[in-house]
Amino acid sequence: MNAAAIRELVRPEVPALAPYNAGLSSQAVRSRYGVEQIARLASNENPFGASPAVAQALAGLALRVGTYPDANCTALRAAIAERTGASAEQVVIGNGSESILQMLCQAFLSPGDRVLTQRPAFGLHEIYPRMMGAQVELLALTPALEFDLGAWCEALARGPKIAMLANPSNPVGCMFERQGFARLLEATPAGTLLVIDEAYYEYAQRARGFPDALAALRAQQRPWIVLRTFSKAWGLAGLRVGYGIASDASLVQWLDRVRTPFNVNEAAQAAALAAWGDEAFMAQTVAQTVTQREWLVQQLRALALPGLRIAPSAANFLFIDLARPNGPVNEALLARGIIVKPWKEAGFESFIRVSIGTAEDNARFLGALGEILGGH
Repeated sequence: MNAAAIRELVRPEVPALAPYNAGLSSQAVRSRYGVEQIARLASNENPFGASPAVAQALAGLALRVGTYPDANCTALRAAIAERTGASAEQVVIGNGSESILQMLCQAFLSPGDRVLTQRPAFGLHEIYPRMMGAQVELLALTPALEFDLGAWCEALARGPKIAMLANPSNPVGCMFERQGFARLLEATPAGTLLVIDEAYYEYAQRARGFPDALAALRAQQRPWIVLRTFSKAWGLAGLRVGYGIASDASLVQWLDRVRTPFNVNEAAQAAALAAWGDEAFMAQTVAQTVTQREWLVQQLRALALPGLRIAPSAANFLFIDLARPNGPVNEALLARGIIVKPWKEAGFESFIRVSIGTAEDNARFLGALGEILGGH
């Protein structure tokens, strides 16, 4: 069967979908650019890795790979419920939190439904709704690269079926503070499903004014779900575990109708449970990352590069306007073994997103950027 015939079989929503940009692997950069030392600053990973307890939990896993994992993630759901004050029935586990986003779209969206989110956004906040035929409204940032609270309240008042809000924003890093978040809730009709994506929750907790979304939402009689992940602060990006805490057990039950059976593998469940049991290790790595983030902001400003802007960040990355096309700068960084994420979305082609790495990697990036931009 040829490509034209296959194209005729494709659902009409699919050709317009942009592929998710996962970036380059370390091995791809080594092969393409002939460099050995790689600084991975593109995917917002925790450079300090996971708790040592994770390695211990995985040590004997080979004896269990011949059987299916617990389809309901019973132990992990119970542990998350106990710490967050939810019931286990309100907790859903996914193969990364993005798989829960997909479940939400499959369970609740039909062609023509309206979804509200931010621009620029985590790509899947737009891709998954469009996959289901929904219309997506993208709200712009303010000139200061912050959320536009007024625009959000106006758009929410128009009653989208789902509102997807990443707080803090990915890729920007800005956040809604408590007062602004309360205004958002007031502006949202009771029939809108609020999806609060807190992938960077552990970092944002250290920012002054970051809202307790669970506490605020529990006081509301409305459908909602808060998404978090083990991929960032907990250091488990390679195993893919995310979770959601829903307003009601029935919401999770609807997600279970579209959830892939055995969607979280044995290793991922064991690792997540072990990491969850060592909160102190996670907190220590988060503190180091936040310290490094603030150091990098100060050093970037000290470079005094013309036009350079840094968006406010409550996460483990910086969104930086280079005031010039990001493509050549990205290529020059890759040639030095430094992987960042150049933003390709229209209107943001001068921006790069830089994950906060180790002190050594952050210094490498800083020196390379100064050298590249200082020579132009």
